[in-house]
Amino acid sequence: MKKTIGTLIVVTMMAVGVSSEAYASEKSAEQEGWRLVWSDEFDGNTLDQSKWRYDIGNGYPNLPGWGNEELQYYSDHPKNVRVENGELIIEAHQETVSDQYGTYGYTSGKVLTDGRFSQTYGRFEARMRLPAGQGFWPAFWMMPQHDRYGGWAASGEIDIMENAGATPHKVGGAIHYGGPWPDNRFSAGDYYFPNGTNATDYHEYAVEWEPGEIRWYVDGNLYLTLNDWYTVGGPYPAPFDQEFYLILNLAVGGWYGGNPDGSTPFPSTMAVDYVRVYHR
Repeated sequence: MKKTIGTLIVVTMMAVGVSSEAYASEKSAEQEGWRLVWSDEFDGNTLDQSKWRYDIGNGYPNLPGWGNEELQYYSDHPKNVRVENGELIIEAHQETVSDQYGTYGYTSGKVLTDGRFSQTYGRFEARMRLPAGQGFWPAFWMMPQHDRYGGWAASGEIDIMENAGATPHKVGGAIHYGGPWPDNRFSAGDYYFPNGTNATDYHEYAVEWEPGEIRWYVDGNLYLTLNDWYTVGGPYPAPFDQEFYLILNLAVGGWYGGNPDGSTPFPSTMAVDYVRVYHR
């Protein structure tokens, strides 16, 4: 949750609806030359559908399991996706649901800015806490608004943060590029939390994406820099020279961390305090 402290300047900021943490984060980014251009502070009581849309289902008919062997059915039900107490809550449940394509043992949520907001280059950040448990796969990531260079992954993918719920002591960042599947390639790295904290605590995850370079941060700590990629569809720095949109989701199962087991706690939540996007 966004926190405030009892000083005169913070009282003034609160009067105009700005928390001290929001102010500090925004000011720090601005000091680095970034300008806030889009954000969602989740201060209302419903998802702002002028900024986000829902994905529904399990990826059928084109991408069963969303292409990753995921088990969940994404729903727009408030138990799975809701805004409350200044946060976006994405919650996974163990329950049986069916559609015309099959029956699924889990529900969860996925929201994206596809068709609402996309940008080329910038700083993209979110503050969130993640669930721990075998088989959870929360992610904050980006996909191209227009597949200018071909099908996945020729047009790229930027994973700002993803986590396997069985290993809350670390998170990962990655890019996907190269040719269309199965000729895709990826580059990735991991961030290991200091002793005394892990992914179940609130942390800020960010990338700074500039022409020819992408940098990954956790709580302002740089842990990965990538500047070597390619696509069969165009010259470098393609495919990372086009507009990408944002995605937040909590998957259940899949190749990244495996499937849930008897130890996996349901329901479990991914809570997002804010999402902010900056440009130079």
